[in-house]
Amino acid sequence: MISVKLEVTIKINELPEAKTAENNWQEFDIGCDGRIINITVKPKIWKKLTYAASNYPQWVAAIAGKLGQQTEHRFMLKEPSIQVFERKPKAGATSALGAAS
Repeated sequence: MISVKLEVTIKINELPEAKTAENNWQEFDIGCDGRIINITVKPKIWKKLTYAASNYPQWVAAIAGKLGQQTEHRFMLKEPSIQVFERKPKAGATSALGAAS
């Protein structure tokens, strides 16, 4: 048997409701396929999400981390990292809507 690293990636496009934890870290839960994922991030990482939510009309964030402590319907995401991307409308979709009018 070989030893591997298990990582989970979650994609969101809405700012979750967070509560402030120790040292101004932000903690929030995300529901995904019947499971609740608990995520705690540093203030700098949380700032990326709030910036995207307030400055981009459409955005997506990829949250990756290790599978942490689990219960029957919940698990914690350890060592989370976040990448945020602005979503821009595709040029073809805009042209097709204009042509249909």
